[in-house]
Amino acid sequence: MLPQKQGEETMMSNLNETTIERGEEREEENVGGGSHSSLKSILWHGGSAYDAWFSCASNQLGMLSGIIFQVFYGIMGSWTAYLISILYIEYRTRKEKESVSFKNHVIQWFEVLEGLLGPYWKAIGLAFNCTFLLFGSVIQLIACASNIYLINDHLDKRTWTYIFGACCATTVFVPSFHNYRIWSFLGLGMTTYTAWYMTIAAIAHGQVENVTHTGPKKLVLYFTGATNILYTFGGHAVTVEIMHAMWKPQKFKYIYLYATLYVFTLTLPSAVAVYWAFGDKLLDHSNAFSLLPRSGWRDAGVILMLIHQFITFGFACTPLYFVWEKVIGMHDTKSICLRALARLPVVIPIWFLAIIFPFFGPINSAVGALLVSFTVYVIPACAHMLTYKSASARQNAAEKLPFFIPNWTAMYVVNAFVVVWVLVVGFGFGGWASMTNFIKQVDTFGLFAKCYQCPPKVPASNNTMLHH
Repeated sequence: MLPQKQGEETMMSNLNETTIERGEEREEENVGGGSHSSLKSILWHGGSAYDAWFSCASNQLGMLSGIIFQVFYGIMGSWTAYLISILYIEYRTRKEKESVSFKNHVIQWFEVLEGLLGPYWKAIGLAFNCTFLLFGSVIQLIACASNIYLINDHLDKRTWTYIFGACCATTVFVPSFHNYRIWSFLGLGMTTYTAWYMTIAAIAHGQVENVTHTGPKKLVLYFTGATNILYTFGGHAVTVEIMHAMWKPQKFKYIYLYATLYVFTLTLPSAVAVYWAFGDKLLDHSNAFSLLPRSGWRDAGVILMLIHQFITFGFACTPLYFVWEKVIGMHDTKSICLRALARLPVVIPIWFLAIIFPFFGPINSAVGALLVSFTVYVIPACAHMLTYKSASARQNAAEKLPFFIPNWTAMYVVNAFVVVWVLVVGFGFGGWASMTNFIKQVDTFGLFAKCYQCPPKVPASNNTMLHH
C-alpha cells in the first residue's frame, strides 16, 4: 500500500505547475525525511524567530506568491524569448550578408550561438538544449500514461507508457514546424477547453467539507513550487526553430508575450478555482481531474489533454530530430520516409527514460532547476550581453533596442538581473529542493515503477461484501 499523502504528479501537462502551493503541497510528505545535512539544518530546522516568521507568512503568501511568481516568470520568460529572437535575427542577417542560403537547412539555437560567439558556446547550447528537450519529451510521455489511467485503469501506467511511446513515435513523419499549423490550433483549443472546464467544474462543485488551504511550511516546498513555475514559463527551447518556420521571423519578438498573456487566462483561473474548491485534498490525489465527478465533460477534457500532450511531444522532439539528422548527414534528404527511419533512434531513449523515471512532478522540478534555468534564461541573457559588448556591434545591431529600454546600460542591467536571479533562486535553491525531492521519490518507489502513485485497488470479493 502506498504511503499516505505522497507527493503528487501532474494535474496535466501544462496546469500542474500553475500555483506554488499546489506543487509544494504535492511534495510535502516526500521531502519530510530527507538527509540531515548542515545546509538543511540552516534552512529550516530549529525554532528561531526566522522559523516562526516563515511559518506565519507562508500561510498568507501561498496563493498570492503563486500568482506573483506566475506573472513574474511569465514576463521574464517573454523577455528571454525576445532576446533569443534578437540573436536569431542578428545571426541570420550576418550570414545572409555573406550570401549563405538556408533553403534546405533549419537554423537552431546552438548554431546561432556558434555563429555569434564561437564553438564553445555551441557546445554549451547544444548540451543544455538537447538534454532539456529530451526530458521535456519524457515528461509528456509520462503525462499521457497518467491521464489515460483516469479513464482506463485496467492497464497499469507503465503499460500505457509502452503504448503511448509507440504512438508518439509517429511524430518522426512530421518534417518540420511548417507542418504543425493545424496541430497548433487544435492544441490551443484543447487546452482552452480543459482549463475552463476545470475552472467551471470546480466552482460548480463548491468547496469540500472542512476544506483547508495549507501554505508551504518548508523552504524545500516553496522552492520546488517556484521551480515548477520557472519551468512552465520557460518552454521556449524551440524558439529558433519556430522562428525559422515563419515567413517573417522579425514579428516573433512580440508573439511570445501575447501567447503568455493568453496562457494567464487559462492557468490562473483554473489553478485558483481547483485549489479553492479542494485545498489540501490535492495531497491525496495524483491528478486534479480525479477530484471532479466523472462525466462526459471530464473525460472529454482528459482525452483532449492526451492529444495535446502528443502534439507537445512532437514539438519537443522535432529539434532533436533536426540535430540527429545533421549528425548523420540526413538533414537535406527530401524523402519523408528515409528521414522518419533515420529519426527513430531519437525516440527510443525517451521511451526508455519515461519507463525508468515515471516521476512527473519531481522531473518537472529537476528539469526546471538544472536545465531550463540555463537553456532558457541564463544562456540567452549572457549571449546577448557578449554579442553586443563592443560599441561597433551595438551600433550595427540588426534590431534596435525596444522602446521601453532607454539605453544599452539599462539593457545590461535587466539581463544581469535575470542571470543573477535565476542562478540563485532557480538553479541554487530550486536545484537543491528538486533534487532532494527526486532522490526521495527514487528511494520510495524505486526505478521502473509499474504504476507510480496509483491508488490501491479493492479486490472484487471486498466490493461484493461492501455491497452486502
